[in-house]
Amino acid sequence: MNYWTQSSKNIYVAAHRGWSKKYPENTMLAFRKALELGVDQLETDVRITRDGELVLIHDATVDRTTSGSGKVCDMTLAELQELDAGSWKDPAFAGERIPKFTDLLELVKDHPTITLDIELKEYPVDGIPPIKLHAEVKEHPVDGSDETAFTICDRILKTIDDYGFTDRVVINTWSGRLHEYIYEKYGNKYRLHLYFPSPLMGKMTLEPYSFGYCCCMFASDGQPGDRRVATREECAEMLAKGIRPWAGTAVKTPEMVDVAIASAVELITCDDPELILNCLRERGYHK
Repeated sequence: MNYWTQSSKNIYVAAHRGWSKKYPENTMLAFRKALELGVDQLETDVRITRDGELVLIHDATVDRTTSGSGKVCDMTLAELQELDAGSWKDPAFAGERIPKFTDLLELVKDHPTITLDIELKEYPVDGIPPIKLHAEVKEHPVDGSDETAFTICDRILKTIDDYGFTDRVVINTWSGRLHEYIYEKYGNKYRLHLYFPSPLMGKMTLEPYSFGYCCCMFASDGQPGDRRVATREECAEMLAKGIRPWAGTAVKTPEMVDVAIASAVELITCDDPELILNCLRERGYHK
């Protein structure tokens, strides 16, 4: 089956951490509600627990999105799943838990056309630069561990293979070094999700856009501004390299949907998939 039929005329919608505008991010509730809307893709973040379990949470700590405090990597799976991951969003969501990676894969088994964008959150040394080129891009740490990042990456990829999802997944990381590790070890087996402009990915030894499947296209001047999405010309140049131009979470309004359409992107990752889907459908850009 060909899961990747997106184009500038049929723009896919990816739910960023699930339907995170309305529901607590990276919870099974947020993923299920996004699927009910008819999104094309679910985006999520994978981290490792102290006892070696793969879990879905964006931050390195649990402080922002749960009732607890501390680093994810310092806690066991059992300790993490005792935390309330819903009440911070709204008391109505009390009792939501941090899911395991396999919880999401089990859910997606029942939705055979859905694709996944899996973001790797464990970085190698010098993995990404401590820069802030856009309002949406927070400062990333420069410290990391090659052994941890590469080992966990391999485990995530094996888990994806075990579920038979290899052709349904893009692998996302801000780290150019981690992208290179995957490409050099596995070739083109996995679709890689890159970033533009290239300084967002930090140190790289390969030409940044000589490999990869898709690229999140930020405005190249690095300023928040009104556009925030790369120009049509920049997106066309990326497509000419064989890499599909996508847009990120800067697309939050009908006006920004029009900007994304004008840039000829092929997918929009968003916090509010209901709004973005409605806008695209009204304009005839989502089939």
